[in-house]
Amino acid sequence: MMESKDLKKLISESSKVQVYELGDKCVKIFKEPDEPKSVVFYEALTYSRVEETGYAKIPELIETSKIDGKWAIVCAFKKGKTLEALMRENPDKRDEYLSLMADLQAEINALRSPKLSRQKDYLKRSIEGLDMIDDVKKYELLSKLSAFQEQTNLCHGEFMPENIIVGDEGTFVVDWLKAKQGDALADAARTYVGFCLKHKTESAERYLKIYCEKVGADRKSIQEWIPIIAAAQLKFKRPEERELLLTWLDVADY
Repeated sequence: MMESKDLKKLISESSKVQVYELGDKCVKIFKEPDEPKSVVFYEALTYSRVEETGYAKIPELIETSKIDGKWAIVCAFKKGKTLEALMRENPDKRDEYLSLMADLQAEINALRSPKLSRQKDYLKRSIEGLDMIDDVKKYELLSKLSAFQEQTNLCHGEFMPENIIVGDEGTFVVDWLKAKQGDALADAARTYVGFCLKHKTESAERYLKIYCEKVGADRKSIQEWIPIIAAAQLKFKRPEERELLLTWLDVADY
């Protein structure tokens, strides 16, 4: 049985979790001892449903357990560097890395997982719960969301360079907590918004161009999702993101 004293190599951390390397395993520890069971098992269930699609570029989910009273999710560890790190180290290869990203996202979006939660339901709940926009703006956004046809593509939900590992064993995509079944173009819009929020607008624009060329998508069809994606992102109430996200909410702009 694992104990916290066994976890010595911290590889990443957020406000809610710490992620450790432990031999051939990757251990995600929830910081709060009273983290709801439903949160932990929802993440594990979502992960396992993505695995069941047969997608080979996802580290194997091994177990959920408790370590010194805190919940943990354990997956296979894949040694390598994140695509984000590679982009920093080799800026001259930006387009090559963005092309790899677009190929991976297209592979993922080509899959189906009918038991996953629905993207439109998640976006609807996120917008309805906002307290920083008025009811008129909510109505506009929700009406626009409702007009999109229901799709069943596998969507990662946070497909960004920091969630792509490149190593000797190959390339792997991690952090599937926000995976949904939905519209691939919305998933691409989320990636675009993610780049912009990290002050990488040039990379965002370049990625959108490469992605559209690879999958035969119309840029405008992706841009139409941006107000919806931006509104849903506001739910996290990150002060550093608020101003930029609010500028995207005017539906008429798209």
